[in-house]
Formats: sequence, structure tokens, C-alpha cells
Amino acid sequence: MKKIWLLAGTLVGLGILLFILRSSSHSVLMSAVVPKETHTPAKIIQYEEQNLAQALVRSLMIPSHSQFLVTPALSAHVNTVEEFVHKHRSIAIINGGFFDPINQKTTSAVVLQGKLVADPKQNERLVNNPDLKPYIGKILNRTEFRRYLCGQTFRYDIVLHSEPTPKGCQLVDALGGGPKILPEFTLVQEGFLDKINRRDALGSTQSNARTAVGITHDGSVVLVMVAQKPNAGGGMSLPELANYMKTLGAEKAMNLDGGSSSSLYYKGKSFYGKADEQGHFIKRPVKSVLLVQELDNEK
Repeated sequence: MKKIWLLAGTLVGLGILLFILRSSSHSVLMSAVVPKETHTPAKIIQYEEQNLAQALVRSLMIPSHSQFLVTPALSAHVNTVEEFVHKHRSIAIINGGFFDPINQKTTSAVVLQGKLVADPKQNERLVNNPDLKPYIGKILNRTEFRRYLCGQTFRYDIVLHSEPTPKGCQLVDALGGGPKILPEFTLVQEGFLDKINRRDALGSTQSNARTAVGITHDGSVVLVMVAQKPNAGGGMSLPELANYMKTLGAEKAMNLDGGSSSSLYYKGKSFYGKADEQGHFIKRPVKSVLLVQELDNEK
């Protein structure tokens, strides 16, 4: 009788053990098939610094469908990025399009709230310059960074000035610059480069301080400023800048005014890109910028 009870107890114990093992196995299998999509990445701005041999590169990634907007701003007279900060409540600012430092008039188009507020055609030193006459049509049709309102959604794009607004969308803002550097170069198409007449307005193959704006496959915006090393020069050529933008995930990208205009502000700190012979960074005032603002602060 004792043997029967002992055998029964053993069988019950084995049953409990098998149940526990099966339950544990089932739990492991269930946890293994939880989709990764349940963990949504935070919609925050990503700031990075990369110290390269010939340059110090600072970049900002502004996520799509977040509370942040990237919009242009224009000043009647040229301002430093610090002066733009005082006028606009912004998290970040990067220098924008081209301008004439002598008459302080724009050579890049700017659209704010659907209205053309900076027109290169109104710059007499540009349109009446005999050296630029062969290129003026191309100069007036350079690449621009655009913000559309499509239904209830903001959307960014990088296209030539003559490109029509997509159906179902309204053009809200635009900032001209150029040339397009991704997915292809448009240096010749935009009048920056003419190999026959040996014109290379941007020194495209030379190292210099540079700035650029790009858009990733999911609509996020990338802002990049390339600074020279003090007492060492350097920087990037335009092809190097394009390749660097690729590493950040940009599928479309546009060059902005660079050299002494290269400047970036982020969270209380200002950075400049061009160093003089004494190794000091040049704080050059600029005509236009791109602002990074929270939706509640948009003006």
C-alpha cells in the first residue's frame, strides 16, 4: 500500500514539473514574438559632433511628424545667428541662402507664409552684372528647401525654384540656396559651374567651411555645418559634403551659403565654420537662416 501511494505521489510530482516546464516554454515563445514596433522611438532632436581629420562636423536630425518645424527667416539687414536668436524663439538656427554683402540684398529666393519676401530679381547688382549675364536664368532658378501643407500634414522637399507645388498641397515656406547635392549634383544646371569658361563660384572641389540641409526617406530634416580646424584650415569639398550627408541618411540634400557664412546655433551655443589666419572663427552676419522651432512657438 505504501508503494502505491509513493508511486502516485511521484506521478503527481512529475505532472506538476511538466506543467511548469511547458508554461515556462510557452512564456519564452510568447516573449520572442513581441514585435519591435511596440517600442516607438522618442521624437527628439538628435545633435552630433564628429571630429574628422580636416573638419569638425556638427549635425542636427529633426524627426518627421514631431512637434518641431524647420522654417526660414529673413532680416532686413544682415544679422549674426545670435541676433536671429533674439528675434525668434528657436531651438536651433543655421545660416541660409546667398546674398550680396555690399548692398545686403538677397541672391536667393525666400518665401514666408506663401508670400515671396526676398526676390533675387530685385537685386540690381545681381541682374545687371555683365559677368553673370550668361548664367542669370540659371541663378534665378536655383534649388530651394520647401515646406508644404498637405491637408493637415507638413511636408518638406528640395526642388528647383520653377518646380510646381504638388496637387493637394500649399507652399508655406521656401529658402533658396544651391546647388542640389543629393541625389545628384546640379552645379552646372544652377549656374555655379562652367568648366568651359573655368567658372566654379563655390570652389566645389576645394576644402572649405560648408553648410547643408537634407531630407531622409521618412521626411526627417538634417542640418549640417562643417567647420575648419583652427590654424589648420580644411573643411570639405562639395562631393565630400554629399557623401557625408548620405551617412546621415539624407536622400535629398541642398548646399547652403558656406565659407564665412557658415554658422550654427543650438541650445544656447553658437558655432562658426570659417577660421582666419590667426585661427579665430569669423562671425559673419547673414541675410537668411533656417529656424528649428516648436509648433507652439511658430510665428
